Amino acid sequence: MQQGATSPSLSGNSTEFNIGGQTLYSDVLWNNHLVGDFAAPGMEDEAKKIVPSVHNFTYEVSFFVPAIWKSQALEFDINQFVDGKSFIWGHECRIAGGNEWDIWNDQAQAWKPTGIACNPVSNSWNNLVIQVQRTSDDQLLFQSITLNGQTATLNYQESPTATNWYGITINYQQDGNALQEPYSVWLDWMNFSYW
Repeated sequence: MQQGATSPSLSGNSTEFNIGGQTLYSDVLWNNHLVGDFAAPGMEDEAKKIVPSVHNFTYEVSFFVPAIWKSQALEFDINQFVDGKSFIWGHECRIAGGNEWDIWNDQAQAWKPTGIACNPVSNSWNNLVIQVQRTSDDQLLFQSITLNGQTATLNYQESPTATNWYGITINYQQDGNALQEPYSVWLDWMNFSYW
């Protein structure tokens, strides 16, 4: 990971993420603790008032991939850990094997195909907006995925699993393919909102 890239960039300050190596189908996950356990100073939520009050999340990012066909998948996750429950809204743009969005099934601990196409454009900026919700009865609601202006509505619910973690995190992950070809992805204009 290299921060401060000026090209390609939309803002003049993108971040470059790389994967390679020798192990086929390996991946690399970047995780950011925003509120709660291991968060930056001032966001630890020691009084445990912020995280329980949050129910809605929007993850928006623009990404640039020179050679998208080298990717097995790109993953964008929103996670909330509260009241002993783990809410993992995993979203995987599966490139190899069908160009389709998969979502994470917390109970089965497995990816669930959505039937929604995921076709990011190589050598171009792609804009992604993911919207999810923790419902009033503590279910994970996958609301919508918007890629390059095309919105797909999911309205799919799952149950959470148990955890002793506390907080709100986001992830970004790159997966290697059957040849583990090295490739880079640049992220820019990342914006995460919660309320």
